[in-house]
Amino acid sequence: MKKYNVTGMSCAACSSRVEKAVSAVDGVQSCTVNLLTNSMMVEGTAAPDAIIKAVTDAGYGASEAGKKSSSSDDGTKEIRAAESALRTRLIVSAIFLVVLMYFSMGHTMWNFPLPSALAENHVAMALIQLLLTTAVMVVNQKFFISGVRGLLHRSPNMDTLVSLGAGAAYVYSLWAMFEMTFAAAAGDHVSAMHYMHELYFESAAMILTLITVGKALEAHSKGKTTDALRSLMDLAPKTAVLVDESGGEREVPIEDVSVGDIFVVRSGASVPVDGVILDGSAAIDESALTGESVPLEKGEGDRVSAATVSMTGYIRCRATGVGEDTALAQIIRMVSDASATKAPIAKVADKVSGVFVPVVIAIAAVTIAIWLIAGESVGYALARGISVLVISCPCALGLATPVAIMVGNGVGARHGILFKTAEILEAAGKVKNIALDKTGTITEGVPEVTDVVPIGNNSADELLRTALSLEARSEHPLAGAVMREGERVGAVVPEIEDFKVAPGGGVSGVLDGKAVFGGNARYLTEVGCDVSPAAQSAKALADSGKTPLMFAKDGQIIGIIATADRIRPDSAEAIGELKDMDIHVVMLTGDNKNTAALIGRESGVDEVIADVLPDGKDAVVAELSKKGSTAMVGDGINDSPALTRADVGIAVGAGTDIAIDSADIVLMNSSLADVPAAVRLSRATLRNIHENLFWAFIYNVIGIPFAAGVFVPLLGWELNPMFAAAAMSLSSFCVVTNALRLNFVKLKKNNN
Repeated sequence: MKKYNVTGMSCAACSSRVEKAVSAVDGVQSCTVNLLTNSMMVEGTAAPDAIIKAVTDAGYGASEAGKKSSSSDDGTKEIRAAESALRTRLIVSAIFLVVLMYFSMGHTMWNFPLPSALAENHVAMALIQLLLTTAVMVVNQKFFISGVRGLLHRSPNMDTLVSLGAGAAYVYSLWAMFEMTFAAAAGDHVSAMHYMHELYFESAAMILTLITVGKALEAHSKGKTTDALRSLMDLAPKTAVLVDESGGEREVPIEDVSVGDIFVVRSGASVPVDGVILDGSAAIDESALTGESVPLEKGEGDRVSAATVSMTGYIRCRATGVGEDTALAQIIRMVSDASATKAPIAKVADKVSGVFVPVVIAIAAVTIAIWLIAGESVGYALARGISVLVISCPCALGLATPVAIMVGNGVGARHGILFKTAEILEAAGKVKNIALDKTGTITEGVPEVTDVVPIGNNSADELLRTALSLEARSEHPLAGAVMREGERVGAVVPEIEDFKVAPGGGVSGVLDGKAVFGGNARYLTEVGCDVSPAAQSAKALADSGKTPLMFAKDGQIIGIIATADRIRPDSAEAIGELKDMDIHVVMLTGDNKNTAALIGRESGVDEVIADVLPDGKDAVVAELSKKGSTAMVGDGINDSPALTRADVGIAVGAGTDIAIDSADIVLMNSSLADVPAAVRLSRATLRNIHENLFWAFIYNVIGIPFAAGVFVPLLGWELNPMFAAAAMSLSSFCVVTNALRLNFVKLKKNNN
């Protein structure tokens, strides 16, 4: 899928037009255009030149998104540039408008003083209004250029409505001014005075200025929606301190760092690129990437990521990922791409937006015709038609979904929850079943010693000493648990001779001149040891979900060391939250049923499915999907078939270990607590989209008939074009502001 920047779009009708044009290109499989970020995602084999030509032929501009910079950089820069330009236009327009209102309404309505030469000279007054209004129109010429271009390409847009409304008021006023001059020249001052009331110059200028107010507010709010993404981009360090071959240090621009370079990070400094620690230790604050505020202690061999901060210590690292390959760049790209995609619910607004502007133009024409037939003046009928044009707001419809998606993605990124697409952001809130992998998801994924049980007259110290001598040379995962226990208690690892490994069974050697063995009961029996003294204890440990390792010396059992994969501290609470959301929680594991049942009880899942291989997990997820939308939560590697099969795949990973390919959502904190948080955020975002669409539709459903004068015969209510423009200006701003409320959604029960 390729990303493009699109210029010249002003409303949802524009984005709909671009989508249709690009979708018609041979080789394009799908195309989604995002009005908020002025971006387009295209999937297929079509050449970029053909796609850009299709956009250009439709009346807009397009270019491939920059490959060297963040994929969102161009979009955010364009939003900032648009906000600055609109602010300038607004200030200039407001200055001319204030002067215009003084001459057009201040004198007649509030008796503001005027020079005697102008007070009774209606033609001069009209000429001043003409000049001031023309100045406002020139300042806001973009509306007319875009609107006319839309008509010429048979794709009228919001600017077409605005330019038609303001243009009609301007042309009608120009006609009235000429009639006034003819009457004044003929000495008919009564008629000349009458035509003063037919001037709508201030309406034309006011419409353009108020729409610009709305656009400026909208642009400012759009900027707020990209704050989270912009703050991520601002995190990227600008320089790095490299170590040269002579051991000296030099500070270089971040662009000059290459994979393999050695760099140093001192206390208080940011890690410039992804790397692995060669020596030293530091407390690393990774909150910028994961949202986790507690610094992590890291030492030799540990990985560090760009934009994290060393709180204490000094480390030397080797660069492993630079530029677009850093974890930070991946996060920015993922959030940006997700914001550029389109949620399924947006299709409703797209269908309406595609025909909205032509229908509004037709309604305005019919409105004018009906009022003329009813015997009203041309000025009155035109005012009703102009009101219809300027109150209609396709922008609110077009922004309803993307602004909520953008803010929702930003909130997720701030908390270490990354959604791959807008579709997934919507789908996550609809899941009915969640399948959880056990190892590394519900549990820590790293076995630890839970029990040291000496047998007979042997001591715990002697048992651990024997176990350490054997496991020090073993590569089995459980050997690591024994070694970590030895480090914890400060035990010394003795030297062993004649070390041997029996695959699948155990290990043996000679310690202090005596034969020692370690492994399961079957192996110890095979080497001639009597395991009966430990059989009862071993069974009790196994029944409790632990893995017993037996150790023997000179043919006699000396004790058992049990290991287990501990449940993560927050797993039970997270699963409880999911169940409170009416989600059926299933645990999938390849472990035996006893261990699985124990973990299932402690964690509180609804259902346990044990003894399943990766392909078995895939089949279970497929079966669950038949009963309702299903999410799979796993490590993103061993569980990739099930993650791909699920309606929503959620990978528990962190930093450079992000399982981007197989998962739809990545949890940077490696915490199961973020699963209900992701669901909660999805539901809040979907609810916000529904609110935005409701108000956008209701605004137009009520506003257009009101502007057309439907309520005039019944209640005497009529809408001045200037008030219609003000209402239209606020509609998009309100939609964007409502989306910004997502920033205050509480993702977790106990905190934000």
